[in-house]
Amino acid sequence: MVIVMDLGEILGKDAIETDLRVGSKKQLLQALSERAAELTDLSAREIFDTILQREKLGSTGVGNGIAIPHGKFDKFDRIFGLFARLDAPIDFDALDEKPVDIVFLLLAPESAGADHLKALSRIARVLRDPQRLAALRAAPADADFYELLVNDEQSDAA
Repeated sequence: MVIVMDLGEILGKDAIETDLRVGSKKQLLQALSERAAELTDLSAREIFDTILQREKLGSTGVGNGIAIPHGKFDKFDRIFGLFARLDAPIDFDALDEKPVDIVFLLLAPESAGADHLKALSRIARVLRDPQRLAALRAAPADADFYELLVNDEQSDAA
């Protein structure tokens, strides 16, 4: 039996940033870290340092304008997601060398193991859906991005 993780389990309605204005990858990671710190019991510095270390291993810019920065934390008890759409694409050292404008930050407990991988896989699957990605990019800032991300009645049936 394959259990598919629902993005609604890791993404809160308050964890969505639209038209985020940043000029660089570092500024983006700092802004995401600060927002995630407001919504979790982790410090912005700890989040930033962890995801920056992960980026040094290889870019989490997966292509097609999408990045999925992520990290694991010792004293953290849940898998947490934060979605951001940038107001303008930025260089992210992505695998396809294209700038990034859609970002999903994923934070997980150190012990998450398979659940962390399931969450990464689910995020990638949702964001790879061409119709959903186009809808996320085209939606006005006040659109219901939460519904766009978690509603599986879109073309993503997996």
